[in-house]
Amino acid sequence: MLKSENETPSRAVDRYFASLGWKPFRFQRSVWRAYQQGASGLLHSATGTGKTLAVWLGPILKWLRENPDRSKWNPKRPPPLKVIWITPLRALAGDTESSLRSPLEAMEIPWRLESRTGDSKASVKARQLKRLPTALITTPESLSLMLTHEKLLEQLAGVEAVIVDEWHELLGTKRGIQTELALARLRRLNPAIRSWGVSATLGNLDQARESLVGVESVESGRDVRLVQGYKRKRLKLQSLIPDRIDRFPWSGHIGTKMVPQVAELVDGVNSVLIFANTRSQTEIWYQQLLAQRPDWAGRIALHHGSLDRSVRRWVEDGLRGGSLRAVVCTSSLDLGVDFTAVDLVIQIGSPKGAARLLQRAGRSGHQPDAESRLAFVPTNAIELIELAAAQDAIKKGHLEARPLINKPLDVLAQHVVTIAIGGGFRSEALLNEIRSSYAYQSLSDDEWRWVLDFVVHGGSSLTAYPEYHRVKLVEGRYQVTERRTITTHRMNIGTIVSDASMTVKYLKGTTLGTAEESFLSKLEPGDKFLFAGRLLSLVRIKDNAAYVKRATGTPDTVPRWMGGRIPLSSELSAALRGKIAEAAAGVLIGNEMKSLKNLLTLQQRWSVLPKQDELLIERIRSRGRYQLFLFPFEGRLVHEGLAALFAYRISRYQKTTLTMACNDYGLVLESPHEVDVEEAIERGMFSTEELVGDLYSSMNATEMAKRQFRQIARVAGLIHPGYPGQPKKASHLQASSNLFFDVFHEYDPDNLLLQQSRREVLQFQLEANRMLAALDRIGESRVLIQAPRKMTPLAFPLLVDKLRERVSSESLRDRVARMQAELEKAADRRLPGDQE
Repeated sequence: MLKSENETPSRAVDRYFASLGWKPFRFQRSVWRAYQQGASGLLHSATGTGKTLAVWLGPILKWLRENPDRSKWNPKRPPPLKVIWITPLRALAGDTESSLRSPLEAMEIPWRLESRTGDSKASVKARQLKRLPTALITTPESLSLMLTHEKLLEQLAGVEAVIVDEWHELLGTKRGIQTELALARLRRLNPAIRSWGVSATLGNLDQARESLVGVESVESGRDVRLVQGYKRKRLKLQSLIPDRIDRFPWSGHIGTKMVPQVAELVDGVNSVLIFANTRSQTEIWYQQLLAQRPDWAGRIALHHGSLDRSVRRWVEDGLRGGSLRAVVCTSSLDLGVDFTAVDLVIQIGSPKGAARLLQRAGRSGHQPDAESRLAFVPTNAIELIELAAAQDAIKKGHLEARPLINKPLDVLAQHVVTIAIGGGFRSEALLNEIRSSYAYQSLSDDEWRWVLDFVVHGGSSLTAYPEYHRVKLVEGRYQVTERRTITTHRMNIGTIVSDASMTVKYLKGTTLGTAEESFLSKLEPGDKFLFAGRLLSLVRIKDNAAYVKRATGTPDTVPRWMGGRIPLSSELSAALRGKIAEAAAGVLIGNEMKSLKNLLTLQQRWSVLPKQDELLIERIRSRGRYQLFLFPFEGRLVHEGLAALFAYRISRYQKTTLTMACNDYGLVLESPHEVDVEEAIERGMFSTEELVGDLYSSMNATEMAKRQFRQIARVAGLIHPGYPGQPKKASHLQASSNLFFDVFHEYDPDNLLLQQSRREVLQFQLEANRMLAALDRIGESRVLIQAPRKMTPLAFPLLVDKLRERVSSESLRDRVARMQAELEKAADRRLPGDQE
């Protein structure tokens, strides 16, 4: 590729771009210059705009300038480790390796490029323990694992650059914290190391940059850049609007009714990614599309994280090679894999955030100059307002921030043991290193002493149990000496904690993937379920595997995986309230809002559409029950917490039984007795005082804290999930963690891991900060209390969700249809009290 020995590195790179039919962008050259000047930084650019080459060619250009004499290049003796590339998913390592290898081969650069992840062969890992390649692609877990090998530290100290891909995916997670701690260690090994991150679709860029490079780098005045690339690509969004929109919508009602329109869209292009929000949805949509177009068998496929790796790889290769027309997928294809051939992205249901919508749209036209196309398929009519709101947020640049986690001590305890295995440490030196990270900059001396005591003695409650004395203090240096402790720790490094899963395989042994134990354990032999795009019948469960055979007929069920619910982002919630307020003023902008004119007009006739500084409450009596519908438009998770909180506060002064249901737009409280809502408000239903205490009282928070504590206990090393091929059952792990929880609760109430579990319940499960902000907003709003004579369009979907609890799915559909027909008939005539 080098034209001659005298060709400059810059011209060589330009010629490489020319061979691809491209020219370097200004932001790519900015990153290359910054790298040559010794800077670290964060590159923020839209999906598919050339971020990878922007950060990868910086180290390559530097090496070319330092090694101009090609006669000394020897592929048999590649340079030592220079670059570590961190990918958030090990599944992306192969694709990343292909992308990074292309310029190396084109310019004949004698670097050795390899991956090291949980999928790497044992022989490769063993060879790498002797000599690492010039550039190494790895994951946060594998990087932490390398830090336990003292013999690798000398090579790691020579690393010139560490590059973190898709930093927005790690930010605000415990895996991101684990990465921060590993980066702090690399900076300690080589203070001159350059740290670069790659990110798209992110709101809090300054925090993202500081968490990447560490507070010490920023405070010391080191050159740290924020490079803005393409903020937005050309984007074309369209909605598949049903021919007829019910004025009384309900969740999932439209859903697969739109399969013919989706099939028509797929027919009009060469290749499509069809995103659904849950793995269960992907299974259903895949079957529905095949039923619509049987001739597509073998041309469409399914892709989600619970499928076997060989299946996922076959699908990815089919997309690249053009043999697949469409893939129905979850966020498993949100990142990284470079499918330049994808013409269109279809989003089933609301993506719940503007940033996620942009990320997914960017999977089509995955080149800087190409247009990204996305078609939106609503699963209920009101989701069309969400899409209109998301488009507004994108136009205004209001992308979601990733809230950061502050000093989780379970991750810190794991990291301390990691460093103690990898050569050991002295207390003050490691404390200073840890405080240089963004997440632990406020770590107190008391918290640090507690963590040390926890890993050395098991804390004050476990001192009598030697198995929890993992780290020893030898002549002022903390280290691990027990071989069993080292082995167990290395096997369980990481922060990914999921429900225990079982392998799903055919009787003859072919593995299809995994499903959660909690689902499979409830099935009886002969039960039929959809999985991996097939209808299967359970034969038996043995040795942590569910053995199945192909079945015919109709499924009894579809697997439900935990963690499938995506919360509505606070930014999209605000934009949603803005669109409702516009409609209240009679302003309907865009096809989505115009298509809902009849629904919105009826809502105003029978009740009101709230403005942004208003809260709508509707009280309706139905079938002898009293219902209060409240519409904060804050998202399901916030509404679940608010519903429990409001019910608890009402029950303190009125003896009644309150049941509840929630969706992304509102909540309903149902009672056999009428609730005086004015009195409830007067007595502090919306108060922010005593919020935390009332939340714990209202939501059985001890049980929630116990479940959260299981994750913390696993990360901190109190429990471990078993050995390869011999995982412990979820019930066993939960029982073990419950025992620790109860012991700490009784004998060590100040245990910091116990306190962390309560904080995490508030932060992650109850979204307490958003609840507090919502209550503050509600407290300043004008409350509109309405008493419509009939169920309104906004209230109807909440009523249906309430009915789901006690009505089977088939009879629910019939009952809802009857209710809709009655309401539609009433909507066609004027009722007393109708608004003009």
